[in-house]
Amino acid sequence: MARNAIFHIFLALALAGGALPAHAAEPVLRVAVLNHSPPMSYTDPAGTLTGFNVEIMHALCEAMNVRCDPVSVTLERVVDAVAAGEFDFAAVSLLATPERRARVLMTRPYYRSISVWFARPGVRPGSGRVALVKGGVQHRYGTAHAWSVIPVENHDGIAAALQQGTADATLLPMATALALQQDPRIRSLGLTTAVLRDPDLAGDVCLSVNPRSPELADRLNEAIDLIKRDGRFDRINSRFIPFRLQ
Repeated sequence: MARNAIFHIFLALALAGGALPAHAAEPVLRVAVLNHSPPMSYTDPAGTLTGFNVEIMHALCEAMNVRCDPVSVTLERVVDAVAAGEFDFAAVSLLATPERRARVLMTRPYYRSISVWFARPGVRPGSGRVALVKGGVQHRYGTAHAWSVIPVENHDGIAAALQQGTADATLLPMATALALQQDPRIRSLGLTTAVLRDPDLAGDVCLSVNPRSPELADRLNEAIDLIKRDGRFDRINSRFIPFRLQ
């Protein structure tokens, strides 16, 4: 039997709560996570990958009684890699757009998000050079509206572009916008902020799942419900984000 088939048998048994023989290998889920995206996913001073989404991943895997192996990827690669089966799921906050739903399975929402505009004084949406993370809905929005887009790999690149003066503005999800606001590299820039109220930039945030693993999507949905009921979600929320995600 092919290695891939054996793995999926083990995974199905584990997710169903079935007992495996003592000698059987424990299934390990490969999970895509971001880095350089505080407070959601980042490496702390001790070199440990942490953040809201990383700890949510650990809580979900514990609830499903499976081991998870997090692997750092760029946002631009997340949907392609999950769709191709490189990862079992991604612990990455994705707005559940129709385009994404056509390629990967999406869990039920675990919170809702909006997008925040940060800019030098006088720079309005649609003007100036805008640093946007490749692969995000904000990047897609800016490109579709013919903005002067400065593409970057991650949220750390946004702070660098603003500090160095290669960008005049950015557009970010609300949680990462908070981290940017607190970044010492840009505190002195006097950036103004505004919420862009466009349905393409707000909505339900979900996790993406390998499209060939609907049983895993179901178990993740159950695990999301469980960690919200038992308080783990709120405790993780409080550790990393100073407002309640709903």
